[in-house]
Amino acid sequence: MQNPIQNPTVASAAVDGERNQHTGALVIVTILFFMWGLITSLNDVLIPHLKSIYTLTYMQAMLVQFCFFGAYFIVSLPAGALIRRLGYQNGAVTGLLIAAAGCALFYPASNGGYGMFLFALFVLASGITILQVAANPYVTALGPARTAASRLTLTQAFNSLGTTVAPALGGILILSTVVLSADQLALLPEAEQAAHRAAEAAAVQGPYLGLAAALVLLAVMFAMARLPKIAFEDTTAAVDAKGGAMSYRHLVLGALGIFLYVGAEVSIGSFLINF
Repeated sequence: MQNPIQNPTVASAAVDGERNQHTGALVIVTILFFMWGLITSLNDVLIPHLKSIYTLTYMQAMLVQFCFFGAYFIVSLPAGALIRRLGYQNGAVTGLLIAAAGCALFYPASNGGYGMFLFALFVLASGITILQVAANPYVTALGPARTAASRLTLTQAFNSLGTTVAPALGGILILSTVVLSADQLALLPEAEQAAHRAAEAAAVQGPYLGLAAALVLLAVMFAMARLPKIAFEDTTAAVDAKGGAMSYRHLVLGALGIFLYVGAEVSIGSFLINF
């Protein structure tokens, strides 16, 4: 019996099968990148909408982004431990389901006040954080190491496409209704003021329930997909020998640079849409 490795036809078929498997997995992960870009950019639409409903100051309205991106800071390390326990695929499914739960919480939040919206955003961002911790390294492992940067750039391009589509889509679905100014609202009787605020708050229910359904569908697809298993490399001993990750100067400076860049990018986008 001929060794399959020595048979060029069998070896070529095996390589083609692995390549197709990686391509299918990359397509699914790319959809995830698009979805979380879409959801993240929808915050820019929420800020002026909630600001008008609850007559917030700009500082109060920016708590939307504070709670959303605060989840990245709080959940990222637990997310890494969760991914290590569950694996990349199950971890991504968990992140999708948590994000879907956060979107679904927008329904009761429309009747529960601004604080409930902030809690829903934190839950939503926690799911996206877990998803990012799972998906980013997963993309780099779906193929040869020499093309890992190209694959990650490609998937991030679809993430940017989601952030481009979201403001226009959110403007149609959420900001299309007429919102009264604080002075106009003050002229109405209290009962009409409450009814107006309730109607404007309910405008976010449909879009976010739709997102919740889409995320659950993606979680089912991701759970059922035959994705390649990726093993973890145990680098704990090597890192500990050098004093931990924070002992790498370029890593610390890179993290600081990303913090400042993202802070500026998010702040500019959040305030610009008000104009």
